[in-house]
Amino acid sequence: MSSAVQTAPTATTPTPTPVPTAARERRRRKGGIIAAVAAYLITFLVLLPIVWIVLLSFQSSSKILSNPLDLSSLSLTNYVHALTSLPLAQMYGNTILLAVVSVTIGTAISFMVSFALTRMIFRRRRVQSALRFYLLAGLAVPVYILLFPVYRLDLAIGVFGSYAALIIPYVGVSIPFNTLLLTGFLRDLPSEIEEAAIIDGAGLSRLIWSVVLPVMRPVIATVLIFNVVYVFNEFPFASILINNPDMVTVSLAVSQFQGQYSIDYGGMMAAATLVLIPQLVIYAIFQKQVIAGMTVGAVKG
Repeated sequence: MSSAVQTAPTATTPTPTPVPTAARERRRRKGGIIAAVAAYLITFLVLLPIVWIVLLSFQSSSKILSNPLDLSSLSLTNYVHALTSLPLAQMYGNTILLAVVSVTIGTAISFMVSFALTRMIFRRRRVQSALRFYLLAGLAVPVYILLFPVYRLDLAIGVFGSYAALIIPYVGVSIPFNTLLLTGFLRDLPSEIEEAAIIDGAGLSRLIWSVVLPVMRPVIATVLIFNVVYVFNEFPFASILINNPDMVTVSLAVSQFQGQYSIDYGGMMAAATLVLIPQLVIYAIFQKQVIAGMTVGAVKG
């Protein structure tokens, strides 16, 4: 007796059409060319204003206003005028002092906050989440909104016109960005390392100094460099909270060539170049640390 049951035809999985090696190679080269063109275009757009400022610094103010593209009469007159009229050594000294104190305090506070938010267990988790959101929300607050509150705060506590008048806002402004970087790194750091140190008898201070901080050197270096560059470039707070000529910073050097009825554009460009060069040197020296700190934890093997 023959069976009447018929089996349904089995569905066959379509096999993907292999991409020819030559076509894949053409796509790869096309993508490489597009990426290279985009990289050159972005580099050109970044370098254009810097090169433009340097070229204008060798021209007179009248030539800058009449024909800035004429490069036939370049001279060092603006640099001689800037070096003789500006107390650059004093300005750099004030800026370095502010950078060292504010960056040290801001980085220390940011590290402690980041460690608490990522490694400690709060009794109320909502408080921990709210504190993390509050700190990161500071990234969305424009600096210009803080000028008047900080001005009133400095007057109220009696530090207006002193170094502390700038150190306080510098520390406050740096904490959200520092916390973002440090928290992201600590989240990707395996906790087994710290657990092994605790089992070996390490206390909290020994755990931080001997285990956590050495591992975090790349991201801490990035935080330090970004904060130092910010202090060197900061202008709004320095122009409002300092009323002593002996305490001006390098960011105010450019404004020294602007009078009530006239502007020395050549001297202004020379001063901007003198302020810009140390920052470019610092970034050129520590660029590997900056890139390592920004990309650490982004790729997990």
